Amino acid sequence: MLEKITPLILTYNEAPNIERTLQHLTWAKTIVVIDSYSTDETLEILKLYPQVEIFQRKFDTHATQWNYGLEKVTSEWVLSLDADYIVTDELIAEIKNLKTDTQINGYFTKFKYCVFGKPLRGTILPPRQILFRKDKSIYIDDGHTQLLQVNGKSSTLSSYIHHDDRKPLNRWLWAQDRYMIIEVKKLTQTSDNELSLGDKIRKQKIFAPFVVLFYCLILKGGIIDGWHGWYYAFQRVLAEILFSIRLIEYQHLQQQDTLNKNSLLLHKSNLKVTSPPAIGHPSPWQGENKG
Repeated sequence: MLEKITPLILTYNEAPNIERTLQHLTWAKTIVVIDSYSTDETLEILKLYPQVEIFQRKFDTHATQWNYGLEKVTSEWVLSLDADYIVTDELIAEIKNLKTDTQINGYFTKFKYCVFGKPLRGTILPPRQILFRKDKSIYIDDGHTQLLQVNGKSSTLSSYIHHDDRKPLNRWLWAQDRYMIIEVKKLTQTSDNELSLGDKIRKQKIFAPFVVLFYCLILKGGIIDGWHGWYYAFQRVLAEILFSIRLIEYQHLQQQDTLNKNSLLLHKSNLKVTSPPAIGHPSPWQGENKG
């Protein structure tokens, strides 16, 4: 199965991560990387691996970037990876043993989130469909990220991918703030009956950070992971606080915009009522002049 797969990776200033990801893809004949004009050492690292094919495209949305990458893949199957995804040896072995004549068109895999290289017991990341037939799949935008649509049956692999992002905190904060602005727009433009329970809790603004803290530390066992677990929990709480702040700001600006529009309409209406009559037409307040 491995010889039928091309890993596809998106990059932008991923020097702290990309080499560890590539070190676990040495089995691949070709690796397609779509780079959004990185300004750090990402390109230099990529060029150290002869099987890597680099294509540069200015980033607009995740879906269009991924779909552009699919156009560059020539193999039957695609392994879609973020630049901080580590394909474990167990997952490689499982993929290698998959049947090639199967009716399955896509495979989901679960994640283990890593803090400074240490895999945690639990994560809030849902399984993601990372392995799929190219001609059966397309990406669509979904909030700040993307959603893969696969035509046909899908299955779930038993092995894990490690999500091991080691970019500095300031870069993480920059990315999270950008993501939250997009997530707020998605949340406020979606009707309540279409929202998940998690999104309904997020919409309340106050409760979500506390729910996430309890979920990460207690339900997912993060407290047993020691300071790594606390770090992850604090990170997710901070992300939810950023979301709540952006949601409050967005709703306030929307209300202010509505008030301004109503005020402008009222002002225009008053101008029409009090404006002087046109020349040649009697004013409704003037009586007929009989001399």
